[in-house]
Amino acid sequence: MPKPNAASIDSRSLRWVPLLLAVCLNGCSYYGQLAAGQLELLRQREPIEALIVDESRDAALRQRLGEVLQARRFASQALELPDNDSYRLYAELGRPYVVWNLFATEEFSVKPLEHCFPIAGCVAYRGYFRQGAARGEAARLRLSGLDTHVAGVEAYSTLGWFADPLLSSMLRRNDEQLAALIFHELAHQQLYLPGDTAFNESYATFVEREGLRQWRAHRDLPQRDEQARVRYRQLVELLLDTRQRLDQLYASGRSPTELRALKQAEFATLRQRYRHLRDSQWNGDARFDRWFAQPLNNATLLPFGLYDRWVPAFAALFERCERDWARFHQAVAALTELPADEREARLSKLAD
Repeated sequence: MPKPNAASIDSRSLRWVPLLLAVCLNGCSYYGQLAAGQLELLRQREPIEALIVDESRDAALRQRLGEVLQARRFASQALELPDNDSYRLYAELGRPYVVWNLFATEEFSVKPLEHCFPIAGCVAYRGYFRQGAARGEAARLRLSGLDTHVAGVEAYSTLGWFADPLLSSMLRRNDEQLAALIFHELAHQQLYLPGDTAFNESYATFVEREGLRQWRAHRDLPQRDEQARVRYRQLVELLLDTRQRLDQLYASGRSPTELRALKQAEFATLRQRYRHLRDSQWNGDARFDRWFAQPLNNATLLPFGLYDRWVPAFAALFERCERDWARFHQAVAALTELPADEREARLSKLAD
């Protein structure tokens, strides 16, 4: 049963409940776990405003939620992002991530196995609300010869179909990072183009970054050093270069035995290049050591490059719109009406 002070499920959610329950009862299917996980989130939501005035709740949590509401108001009033109940509700998960995304590729390919859904279109992963389910499916795919990678995710958007709550998994970020994440997720609700992950994530990432810059200015906070972003960009470029090298290797026509050996050599070279970058240019900054300590394969490279490929293009478009958020969102929406090749050509021109 819902908690006594839990937020009531919104009318749109109610319309989906019979369908979701029917899917849940249809065996232990992939869609069944998605439906069950989403319904669980709906039941756990509580209004943030009620939590803030509830003195029986943790004081530090209440203070952080107060900061969240300020950022949430700023998102709609200043950034022209959707003004709805999303991120005005809170859900305690009791786990570090809300979902775990499973990426997979063929043994000799850097192209993801795509999965297509009715609303989101085709994406390069499958999401699971339980880590064990994601790892179990990854093990099954590995037995069939595929490369796999499972990554935990702190937040995700239902694209406005439900009032997305602030999740306890998101609170691991500091207040500024949390505000940026809310801007990012609300941007997905503002505009989403099914099947074009690079477009969607680049747009949301630009809104996140520019929104955070304006949020800091609004609150008279210092603009942070760009060093971390520069280093992350260098890391992404290193990984994308490795992905391109592997792509060329797999197209070389060599035997499977040769390809396996050369594939492992490429990942050994990647680790060596990372250590050189870390020790020479980053002054020993070891924040990515843990990532490199895991087994590396084609699938581990997939998430990189999706989030910021077109960020420079959206930044240029924002300037063309005279930094007016309403005009900018309208201009981005106009791009979604173009055929894919024409849209990419427009973005390339903007980026240049």
